[in-house]
Amino acid sequence: MCGIAGVYNVEVGKPLSIDLLRDMADTISHRGPDEAGYHIQNSVGLAHRRLSIIDLEGGHQPLTNEDQSVWVVFNGEIYNFQELRDGLVKKNHVFKTRSDTEVIVHLYEEKGEDVFQYLRGMFAIALYDARRHKLLLARDRVGKKPLFYHYDGKRVVFASEMKSILAVPNIPREIDFQALSDYFSFLYVPAPKSIFRAVRKVLPGHYIVVSYHGIQEKQYWDIRFDKDKSLSEKQWCENIIESLREAVRIRLISEVPLGAFLSGGVDSSAVVAMMARLTGEPAITTSIGFDDKDYDELNYARLMASRVGSRHFEEVVRPDAVGIIDKLVWHYDEPFADSSAVPTYYVSQLARKHVTVALSGDGGDELFAGYRRYVFEKREQQLRQCLPLFIRRPLFRSLATLYPKADWAPRVFRWKATFESLSYSHIDGYFRSMSAVRPELKYSLLHPDVHASLNGYDSVDVLRAYYDKVQGADPVARIQYVDVKTYLPDDILVKVDRASMAHSLEVRAPLLDHRFMELAASIPASLKLHGQTGKRIFKQALSGILPHEILNRSKMGFGVPIAQWFKTDLKAMTYAHLFEGSSCNLLHGPTVRRIWDEHQKGFRNRATELWTILMFQLWQNRFRAST
Repeated sequence: MCGIAGVYNVEVGKPLSIDLLRDMADTISHRGPDEAGYHIQNSVGLAHRRLSIIDLEGGHQPLTNEDQSVWVVFNGEIYNFQELRDGLVKKNHVFKTRSDTEVIVHLYEEKGEDVFQYLRGMFAIALYDARRHKLLLARDRVGKKPLFYHYDGKRVVFASEMKSILAVPNIPREIDFQALSDYFSFLYVPAPKSIFRAVRKVLPGHYIVVSYHGIQEKQYWDIRFDKDKSLSEKQWCENIIESLREAVRIRLISEVPLGAFLSGGVDSSAVVAMMARLTGEPAITTSIGFDDKDYDELNYARLMASRVGSRHFEEVVRPDAVGIIDKLVWHYDEPFADSSAVPTYYVSQLARKHVTVALSGDGGDELFAGYRRYVFEKREQQLRQCLPLFIRRPLFRSLATLYPKADWAPRVFRWKATFESLSYSHIDGYFRSMSAVRPELKYSLLHPDVHASLNGYDSVDVLRAYYDKVQGADPVARIQYVDVKTYLPDDILVKVDRASMAHSLEVRAPLLDHRFMELAASIPASLKLHGQTGKRIFKQALSGILPHEILNRSKMGFGVPIAQWFKTDLKAMTYAHLFEGSSCNLLHGPTVRRIWDEHQKGFRNRATELWTILMFQLWQNRFRAST
């Protein structure tokens, strides 16, 4: 795992400074603490920070081919590199290293821009073709590895993290108001936007070509859910286990200590169980817990660790709430308000004490409909299909107005939210249920000048663009596709990447192997979500592998007690930032005050809204964003 950065001057002959490349690379040294490498050629500069995992002695970057016409810097792991290498050797390609990076160079010589379709793994790649003076910036299929860029028509500046781009002088820092609106809805900024108008993200499954002719974006992979192949449940289960075994097996290659996160949930337990079967040796597993039992899963993690005989390490975390926030603001680059970044940061810190590579269970909920919200979405959509919108809208809006707000209750009893959702179309209702700050409150929270600049922009369109691409699919499958294109890459994978790389820890996600994903996507939605049970077919496949207690446990979110923190540990600091320091001129002060008072007085649980506001305020102060 590494960090990459560089500059491409479209006009040949414009000089580049090695000092500039060093500044960019040093900014992300946590991603690659082992060594640095640089290359300048034809007004192109490439920089690399390395965390050594494979070919510790020979895998230095930037790396080139025999005649130095192709150069590459690469962040990630290519798990099928040995297979690709063997095929390239048969075609007389000469290799100087044992690294997966060199395979990319020679495969490009054979396949050109089609190279990325052959790579199985996680990656952000910058490849320079000197003969054509062409730069390719590519990101893996699901977005495990980040890649930012700035393009102004004269140059491209790119990096694994946005702070590296900001190390270049004169990069504009004006806030993108559409991205700001998205952030307050989703807790993150969805690609291809970034919080800055001048910086964009390469989309997962895409690559960008930069040349004399400008910049062009191309897609090389997509996924479709609910293909509905005709197989028996037994056949589906056999295919799931075989595909999972292969996905885990190829992720065990490492020349440094390797282990796994173990929460005690189905997904991480499945990965750990398969590791144990494949290696026949005790795995190294790590878990964290909290004093608050509503957020503690250690008993389940211990059960699974005992079952597979792993060398298990755990800690009960008593977070320094104030101190951890400053670190998160720095490492996440843009405002990011998923509070589960806190436990992710701590479990990465613990894992790094024992291993350099950790396997995770990320992706299982999106692939197998494991989130509780899928159950509600399925029921609500069945009701929508029974009544046309012109009947539903007045009926359920009236019921929503009459029904009391009950933040404290489980969603099954929060009929107000259900009635509101039913008065909208499927995707509009889903957007409202997923919004961290509900649309009406967001309208009040954002400053009127921001609304004027938005000119009618609505963040639901981020989801609608993907929802509309899969018309005719099962309603649950359509929402799964939306989540795989938005929530998974821009929230879950961002959270894991930044938290783990803050500690120079590589995290691999077997369930996000693209072949495993394609298998899961082809399973009918009815086999994944059955009644109130999500992941039904996945659990059935694992029934002889995982303990009954884990397969049938209630789902628990990976979170922290921020509602209580805002009344204790975080109260003074939050109040000072929101009301005593320089106020944020992009938010409406009276609305911020109302949200604060409602939470402090116990009228409403406003923890999510307060966390979102606080993380934005701290980010703006840290990165000196302008409006």
